[in-house]
Amino acid sequence: MKLLRHLLLVSVIAVGVFAQQSKPGFSIEQVMSGPFSSELTAAAHAPRIAWVFNLRGERNVWVAESPKFEAHQVTSYQGDDGQQILSVRLTAGGETVVYARGSEVGGEGHVANPATDLKEPKQQVWAVDFAGGKPRLLGDMGCEEEDCADIQLSPDGKSAVWMAKHHLMMASVAGDKPAHQLTELRGNEDGPQWSPDGKQIAFVTNRQTHSLIVIYDVAGERVRYVAPNVDFNFAPRWSPDGKQIVYIRTASLPGHLPLIPRRPRPWSLWLADAATGEARELWHSSNEMNGSIPPAAAESLKFASGGRVVFNSEQDGRNHLYAISLYGGQQMRLTSGEFDVEDVALSPEGDSVIFTSNQDDVERRHIFKADLAAFESGKNFVPGPPVALTQGKTIEWHPVMMADGKTVVCLGSSANSPGMPYRVTEKGREMIAASAIPAEFPSALLVEPQLVTFRSEDGLEIHGQLFLPRNLSGEKKPASVPALIFVHGGPPRQMMPGFHYMYYYNNSYAANQYLANLGYAVLSVNYRLGVMYGRAFRDPADAGWRGSSEYKDVVAGARYLQGLPSVDRKRIGIWGGSYGGLLTALALARNSDIFAAGVDFHGVHDWSMLIGPRNRGAEMAPDYEAAMKLAFESSPVASVSTWKSPVLLMHGDDDRNVPFRQTADLAQRLKEQKVDFEEIIFPDEIHDFLLWKTWVRGYRAMGEFFGRKMTGK
Repeated sequence: MKLLRHLLLVSVIAVGVFAQQSKPGFSIEQVMSGPFSSELTAAAHAPRIAWVFNLRGERNVWVAESPKFEAHQVTSYQGDDGQQILSVRLTAGGETVVYARGSEVGGEGHVANPATDLKEPKQQVWAVDFAGGKPRLLGDMGCEEEDCADIQLSPDGKSAVWMAKHHLMMASVAGDKPAHQLTELRGNEDGPQWSPDGKQIAFVTNRQTHSLIVIYDVAGERVRYVAPNVDFNFAPRWSPDGKQIVYIRTASLPGHLPLIPRRPRPWSLWLADAATGEARELWHSSNEMNGSIPPAAAESLKFASGGRVVFNSEQDGRNHLYAISLYGGQQMRLTSGEFDVEDVALSPEGDSVIFTSNQDDVERRHIFKADLAAFESGKNFVPGPPVALTQGKTIEWHPVMMADGKTVVCLGSSANSPGMPYRVTEKGREMIAASAIPAEFPSALLVEPQLVTFRSEDGLEIHGQLFLPRNLSGEKKPASVPALIFVHGGPPRQMMPGFHYMYYYNNSYAANQYLANLGYAVLSVNYRLGVMYGRAFRDPADAGWRGSSEYKDVVAGARYLQGLPSVDRKRIGIWGGSYGGLLTALALARNSDIFAAGVDFHGVHDWSMLIGPRNRGAEMAPDYEAAMKLAFESSPVASVSTWKSPVLLMHGDDDRNVPFRQTADLAQRLKEQKVDFEEIIFPDEIHDFLLWKTWVRGYRAMGEFFGRKMTGK
């Protein structure tokens, strides 16, 4: 019997190997079957972590405990229902996980309902115990902006506060009391931060023309304002002793300013006495373009131990970390060099900072740690040099230092491995919950993108990743293959040679692998306007609606492909979503002689329809008419008369980022020009498609469209 079972096992294995060899390709469902991990968090005083796994659209909270990090699922939501799980938080002792479930409320006052349920879902706050059990409802959220879900737990873990319909709500984590609204103040309240003793909450009230820092006294149920003025004040951060608050200030803009010229946006750090509300300036930027407030300034601002404030600045043209003492002295650099810092976190004791950057590896992210050396009052301190915690052909993001002050966990990926939680060790990364990767995920069949650079028309160096079909690496190579340009959205994004840390671009990377598997050479272009190549690259004066100079980089990418001996220069297509959809449409409108076909996911097609409505008082600008003319001329619709190549348009009709009208308007113009176009509309889907099956359908349709239009299949 043992021999028989052995022979049967060998037979099964042989059949499996033969099947893989006879069918080396993979489906879009398989390459998108890998988990997407997000919302990693750690308990403040316990060796526990929590995160979210999105498995084929089924989203659930998972937890693990040090040192073994054996993972288990604590929620049991089933099916691809489009309900996001956001803002995951662990109570300080690690007993309970609190999270938001559902999307934000859109402009029409509705929570996204991509599954088209007859009863509209709600965005709500829930809690579930680490050990498992049934989740308990804490209250409704229904915030009204993208990424607005922000739950903050009190230091003792007993209360949660969040924004709901312009105001802050508070609820007991135990679920034994109903949630209640804290204030009825004017303005939109957000950014709540608990004081270290849990007796006060600092938050922001945005009143359109300015914003104010407010301190709410929990026991007394009263508020006081911090140094109110005419500017925008935001991102309050408490000192470890709860006596001070540091926050960001940017000037409110005067009216009637011209729209076309780019101008700097200086900013400053202010330090307030929490008891009196009086504040003084701690630091300010220059008035040059490099002095403009950098992306994620609020997320990077940290009140460290020893009277130090950590912040990021682009004062030398790159996004670097600095620290300054409350007791005087000059700012001190924590990082320097030709790279940019992204995620920033403090150790539990506040005596070191961990961050991600593309130092020494411009196309990836790795984790670094910088110790904040002790110093005497009134004197500058000398920080220790950053130390790399990860390296190699991997990508890491969202680092978190656990309660012991030593163990670092993160999310990470590689060219052939999806985003997963990891423990960082001296030997490298150790994957947590590896069993969550399904057997059908085609890791061994994915290609490693080649890192390439090329020059744009004006000499600017452009970076990209080249996905080559596997048959180009063998001895018998095809004479030539069709090729595609991929252009990301954002546009402040960077594509990398591996699965991305944003869900949207995680899916885009999978799609590029799928297209390479179908036989296309795919060049992902990191055009100007993108991040991690310095401020000047990200913020050119003549890009976007001011002249679309970034389109030069797209054409340069096509010229690069045309120069490859393995590429059929007459069969080059293009695809992208959002801003990438805009560039796809621009390419087809301006250069149908280069681009044979395109797939445009929810792109912007007429800048002039957006510039006025999205800029309050824009019509009062002295150059309003010139700006609208320039915006239109920078748009795909301005060149629709020369659009000849076929295109597939896809858009969700509940898009809260790019108005659905943009695609509807373009479709009518293409009809008038008798352009060959196809359309797929996803009812009730938003911009970042919430249903896994929507992504799958869209990408499968893209592969079929390019097959029909570029290969005749």
